[in-house]
Amino acid sequence: MSAIHVLSDLLINQISAGEVVERPAAALKELLENSLDAGAYDIGVQLASGGIKLIKVSDNGHGVGKDDLPLALARHATSKIATLDDLERIASLGFRGEALASIAAVSTLTLTSRTRDSKHAWSIAAEGGAVSEPKPAAHDPGTSVEVNDLYFNTPARRKFLKSEATEYAHCDEVFKRIALARPDAAFRLQHNGRAQWHLKAQDTAERISAVLGDELAAAAIPVDAHGTGLRLTGLVGLPAAARGARDAQYCFVNGRYVRDKVLAHALRQAYQDVLHHDRHPAYVLFLELDPARVDVNVHPSKSEVRFRDSQAIHQFVFHAVMRALAGPVAAEKIGIPAQEFANMQTEGDNHTAAPAAGARSPAVGAPRHHGLGLRTAQAPAFYDVLFARTGATQETFTQPSGEVPPLAETGAEIPALGYALAQLRGIYILAQNQHGLVIVDMHAAHERIVYEKLKTQLDADRIVMQPLLIPVVFNAQRIDVATAEEHAETLAKIGFEIAALSPTSLAVRGVPVALKDADAGELARDVLAEIREFGASRVLIERQNELLSTMACHTAVRANRMLSVPEMNALLREMEATERSGQCNHGRPTWHQISLAELDRLFMRGK
Repeated sequence: MSAIHVLSDLLINQISAGEVVERPAAALKELLENSLDAGAYDIGVQLASGGIKLIKVSDNGHGVGKDDLPLALARHATSKIATLDDLERIASLGFRGEALASIAAVSTLTLTSRTRDSKHAWSIAAEGGAVSEPKPAAHDPGTSVEVNDLYFNTPARRKFLKSEATEYAHCDEVFKRIALARPDAAFRLQHNGRAQWHLKAQDTAERISAVLGDELAAAAIPVDAHGTGLRLTGLVGLPAAARGARDAQYCFVNGRYVRDKVLAHALRQAYQDVLHHDRHPAYVLFLELDPARVDVNVHPSKSEVRFRDSQAIHQFVFHAVMRALAGPVAAEKIGIPAQEFANMQTEGDNHTAAPAAGARSPAVGAPRHHGLGLRTAQAPAFYDVLFARTGATQETFTQPSGEVPPLAETGAEIPALGYALAQLRGIYILAQNQHGLVIVDMHAAHERIVYEKLKTQLDADRIVMQPLLIPVVFNAQRIDVATAEEHAETLAKIGFEIAALSPTSLAVRGVPVALKDADAGELARDVLAEIREFGASRVLIERQNELLSTMACHTAVRANRMLSVPEMNALLREMEATERSGQCNHGRPTWHQISLAELDRLFMRGK
């Protein structure tokens, strides 16, 4: 007797159900996708007990004819693909032809459908895989699929289901993903007889607000980028609206919700300069491309894809989102009026010097520092001293008047962040501009300024070293001494000269000019630790920004350091000329605007 035998169709379908229909939410996803593939634009969902007792999806799609009803419940029977070429250019959401058969194998399923040119509907039922003959039924044009008692005949699978509330939460999430993917369609959802969602057909922004809330939409900026055969649209949240969990991150590829490592990494990279590592951005993004450039036949759940050219996709998404976060809409959202941002762009373009012969151009997407079109006096020498400009010395420092320019002066152009008034507890700068009161976190702001300067200098291979008149000597571990000797060239590239004095001591003889006021010993220890842990090549390529962020944090003005009014104004002007100055390197806001209207309401003026 042969030890090998052919499995029954029922057992095959039940095995398949373990992959395709792992829980009620997976069945709901398959049914909703079938409705959309059928051209439906009005879809209703009814659930009971989190989808365990009942899942019913009704639509107004083109329907299924009587003769096709038995095939609809057969394995690997589909109207969506016919050849290998079709498989390699899938434009529909479903294509495997196994979802309905798998669901029918582990439930009691009824499929009722009517095509638009039929006089009446037909219905077919399946229980545990046994399929009935089609019979007449009453139904509007479209299709209804009713799934009862999921996993009734596979108790081992059913016991792995969670509570009703948990299973409903998963169904609700699937419903939201499908609704976000197709804002042009209307969706309704009931659970245990109670209405949960009623979404009308609307545009993308309205659908995002309806599903994820007005708060997210108000704190997000639009993305609309085009590339060669690529388009990215949607909304990305501002760094200040980041969340503690990844509960508002939605990526769609050709209308299909996906979880993809390439896209996730590109988005993390786009936010890395403006987001604290413990926070997660919110976004709803739609990537459109030729179906031949993406393989969706990767996993039975169809939630994973594989791009034919993943590097090109990564760079396109990364640059599109990074430009949006640094663009005029983002600037206006954090309080910089559009005209002032335009002035920043114009002035930056007009004053950008051509690179010297042989100099390496900044990397694509590297930040460019733009200046505001300010009609103000020439920056005094203290400005150079405070921000360590090359060639500035203490001898050139002269204390200018601390008087705040009058805002009402005729013809005066008021800078975006206004003029400093005072310092609060050695932490915050209080300034006035034409809108009202500006509060600046001086450490966070200065950290961003120094960080962006270091990035620009490193991109141009010109981090200038400041030799120390008296070298800073400190005790070090032997591994640090070995790291300093082995990676002297890397250290020089980022502006350091560190020499070994003994097996357990190092001398810092030079630091980047922008960091000359930092604690050289502590700074050197952190830089050596970064190189030792990740290696010189990774530090200069993959972890370049993390290293520069550490360096900037060491030199930024500290809390409880008292600044003069001119020094505070100097910091404000430097912020206006620095890209992404609205957030520090860790994603915290650097300044906040309080309007005169808000102040009037606070003091009940006019009431």
